Amino acid sequence: MAVDDVLGIPSSLWEGGERSPADDHVAHGGRVTRSNRQWLLEVLHAIQDRVGWVSRGALEYACRRLSIPPAEAYGVVSFYGRFALEERPELVLHVCDDIVCKCAGADALCAGLEKTFGPPGKQWQLSPCLGLCDRAPAALVERAGYRHEERQLAPITQATAEVVLNGGPWPEEPLPPQPAHSSKLLRRVGVVDPQSFDSYRSHGGYAALRRALELGPEGVIREVTEAKLLGRGGAAFPTGRKWDSVSKTAVRPHYMVCNADESEPGTFKDRVLVEGDPFAVVEGMTVAATATGCEQGYLYVRGEYPLARMRIESAINQARSHGFLGDDVAGSGLRFDIEVRRGAGAYICGEETALFNSIEGKRGEPRNKPPFPVQVGLFGKPTLVNNVETLANVLEILNAGSAAFAAVGTPDSTGTRLFCLSGHVRVPGIYEVPMGTTLRALLDLAGGLREGRSLKAVLLGGAAGSFVTEQHLDVPLSFEGTRAIGATLGSGAVVVLDDTADVDQILIRIARFFRDESCGQCVPCRVGTVRQEEALHRLVAARDSAGRDTEISLLSDIAQAMRDASICGLGQTAANAIGSAVIQLRMAGGGA
Repeated sequence: MAVDDVLGIPSSLWEGGERSPADDHVAHGGRVTRSNRQWLLEVLHAIQDRVGWVSRGALEYACRRLSIPPAEAYGVVSFYGRFALEERPELVLHVCDDIVCKCAGADALCAGLEKTFGPPGKQWQLSPCLGLCDRAPAALVERAGYRHEERQLAPITQATAEVVLNGGPWPEEPLPPQPAHSSKLLRRVGVVDPQSFDSYRSHGGYAALRRALELGPEGVIREVTEAKLLGRGGAAFPTGRKWDSVSKTAVRPHYMVCNADESEPGTFKDRVLVEGDPFAVVEGMTVAATATGCEQGYLYVRGEYPLARMRIESAINQARSHGFLGDDVAGSGLRFDIEVRRGAGAYICGEETALFNSIEGKRGEPRNKPPFPVQVGLFGKPTLVNNVETLANVLEILNAGSAAFAAVGTPDSTGTRLFCLSGHVRVPGIYEVPMGTTLRALLDLAGGLREGRSLKAVLLGGAAGSFVTEQHLDVPLSFEGTRAIGATLGSGAVVVLDDTADVDQILIRIARFFRDESCGQCVPCRVGTVRQEEALHRLVAARDSAGRDTEISLLSDIAQAMRDASICGLGQTAANAIGSAVIQLRMAGGGA
């Protein structure tokens, strides 16, 4: 059975196994039993992979094995978008209809599928962004069974979708992209064999770890601090300060978490790094752990990234077999190992404390702060959380030195940054440029707009970001530069919209995205995202000026309430793009 494949054969009647003499006298419980809860998501994935949905019987058996009340387990399985609670076909196609795919014809694709296969919900389903924006429109196909399979399909056509849904062959996985321009973080992508430890070592792999072991924890943290590296996950917190805080916390153990749950629409940089250079992610986690005293690491990878998950698991296994993970990392006497945890379709789990809850087998709901993760994080212990791109930058700092790293970019935003260009540009893809590069120069790298088209807007930072227009093309893409115009770099998403884009429908899709992805824990976000979508529909339909003014005023009030009172960044930023569109694109005057 799928559950037993994860947990092993039950050893007692209490766990659903055969009765033994000891079962009449002994019942196991307490902290050891409760600690098994962290395997709940892995068990649910195993059930879903095997039979295509999570039945009541399977869920009850999982609860018995893990000593979890069924009501709590149901609350978890119903929270995540990837788990099905009703029976569905063995083969399911998830079709993205988010911002970038909408611009690439996803609406027509979905209409065609509905005409042929019926409305979404069973054989095919609508999906939020799949992180394949450079190859839009995109889909993900999965087949349940003993030989569970998943594959990304991008770009996907109506013909390909029909072949797949009719049981035909799946297209092959595309080769990883090889950046056409000079880059640092991406220099191995498309060059090294992502499944070969030796290939990674031959291209400079593990030189940064050797340097870290020579410098010692204090020296590594000093280098990262002097490089003035700011986190690349969106919050832009000083990395050196975070590492220093964790290293100085006396409570043990310390945990290290790599956040690869990249769910921001328009963002795909972490996917490219994990798929194309997975050993670098493992090395970056190891460096961070040895500097901060972490003995156990968790890499939380997005559930919609099957290729990334396969490659990072292979890289971890190979690093362990070569002595670079385990009880004696690279002969240093230090212990550090990594486990992979698979997300289940919840945007909110990109928030670090929601991610902790997910790893612990709970609903992915954010926690109140303080206490902060550096003091009380995963399993209640001090925890270091870093984004994939942040860890890649750490390797560059140790290889080149903090002074060389800080010399690139601007004084307050050092180093390079990965930007995900998609939408109406000639060459969508991931681009690495020095911080402070102008938006205009970045768009030129991607070939600019298509022939005969004019720019309508650029969405910076994804759905939680802001719209900017042609007057902002010379803004420097640095943390301070975008802040000066009321925008943000966010996750590095740059979605370009030309004059053919239906911005009204894009804004409605953004509003629906936040309505669906709100965890519902706090009232301002749970109610505000719904009311925002309703008001936006009325605004788009409004014909008279008075009606538009009323809805714009209401949208402003809703946004203020969510910013002021939401627990986490989802609610606090859910109105950013819509508010900026009202201002920049003059929705009130019908300009959108």
